[in-house]
Amino acid sequence: MIIVILLWLTALAIGVWAVWPSTSSSARATPTSEPVAEGRKRAPDSLEGVLVGQLLEREISPEQYRRAVEGLAARDEVRHPMSVPGDDA
Repeated sequence: MIIVILLWLTALAIGVWAVWPSTSSSARATPTSEPVAEGRKRAPDSLEGVLVGQLLEREISPEQYRRAVEGLAARDEVRHPMSVPGDDA
């Protein structure tokens, strides 16, 4: 019975240690991406990202966004058509 209690206490201590915020571990952590300077935004990686940015900045209306995304989908369908197995039309 004592062993079971010790195992539970050990598991609890490990769990608390794993989630406890530590200043030394955050100081050692390396950032996964470059920090973005304040006032300077990261450039979007795709045309869809550009459209979302314009929508969020209210440079385009939601209807303009929908039409643009529909145009991108149509362009993508022409450039990279999908074929369904067994569909020999």
